[in-house]
Amino acid sequence: MKIGILKEGKVPVDKRVALTPAHAAALKSNFDCDVVVQPSAIRAIADDEYVEAGIALQQDLSDCDVLFGVKEVPIDQLIPNKTYFFFSHTYKQQPYNAKLLKACVDRNIRLIDYELLKKNGNRVVAFGRFAGLVGAYNGLRGWGEKYGQFALKPAHECRDMQDMFAQLKGVDWPSDMRILLTGKGRVASGAVETLQAAGIPQIAPVEIENHEGSFWSQLDVEHYYRTSDGSPFNRKELFADPSGFESNFMQYAPYAKLYIAGHYYDSRAPFIFTRADAKRLDFAITYVSDISCDIDGPVASTLRPSTIAEPFYGYLAREEKEVAHDDPEAIGVMAVDNLPCELPRDASLSFGSDLIEHVIPALFDGDKEHILFRATECSDGALTADFNYLQAYIDKA
Repeated sequence: MKIGILKEGKVPVDKRVALTPAHAAALKSNFDCDVVVQPSAIRAIADDEYVEAGIALQQDLSDCDVLFGVKEVPIDQLIPNKTYFFFSHTYKQQPYNAKLLKACVDRNIRLIDYELLKKNGNRVVAFGRFAGLVGAYNGLRGWGEKYGQFALKPAHECRDMQDMFAQLKGVDWPSDMRILLTGKGRVASGAVETLQAAGIPQIAPVEIENHEGSFWSQLDVEHYYRTSDGSPFNRKELFADPSGFESNFMQYAPYAKLYIAGHYYDSRAPFIFTRADAKRLDFAITYVSDISCDIDGPVASTLRPSTIAEPFYGYLAREEKEVAHDDPEAIGVMAVDNLPCELPRDASLSFGSDLIEHVIPALFDGDKEHILFRATECSDGALTADFNYLQAYIDKA
């Protein structure tokens, strides 16, 4: 088997890679395969680092059997009759990628989507932790920029995560740096790492109302949602059918200034705070770092995604519109939707390690746990059985 590591071709450019030089070398050493890498001038890990690890550079990957990328592969770069791994963003019928999935079917490509690789129902490869790490950092950085209280170097200018954390050392956090973090998954866990590195005190949700000075507090679903009829909260019922629940976020919003949205949002669930909530006199939050970045959804101030180059904007609640980030009446907003790209070396190292542990063995053991089978959207010139529901989606492409 010959495995190729793709150069990212999607625009805007992405500096991440699925397998680092160390991963590629381990792959060659531990499995019966050859590994090559497509040269890239934009990748965070230089071509020379692969060469030093014994991995050959190869521009034309048409003799490879399996190809690993990160983001969607441009249609004109798809090689027929190959197995591809990448985030395709198609299984939810995202309209902008219907042509991509159709091209994979037409070109007899076996498409394995990272987002669908699961064991016991849980994803085994993801960049969520790094979205949380950078999203929390960007929230702190945006606050400092908006209010002129401190300055932090952009995460994408840091060499790695430790360099980013080093920027937080010695900052004199203002007493009104009172932070709410929603979520308990990978994203929120990454945000927790950043807040811990910042040295801001953590308190329990029950302490928020009476706490003086700076803090951060993590809210899980039982804190920011409640039953609509006042009955006891049940997590399983919420996840099965959230229609009987409503937001409880306003219990905490009068006592915090910075909100970091690190939750997973189900489109059936109630909004966390609405545009009407943001207009209330007791809504004290003046800055929102929306890592989840659901547009015009559960976090009312997120009108659009922002970019790594221009990560911040303002939301004027009384007029429900975007304004300048430094507008004194505006809620500051950070809504970058590709946050892991700001720490591409660390994110690639973590992602590749997950691939080596959970996914790569399935290529060589006959996929005995069916992890690849369940994540395969198309193969042999057709959609697979579990993804036949996408036929109308690609027929319209």
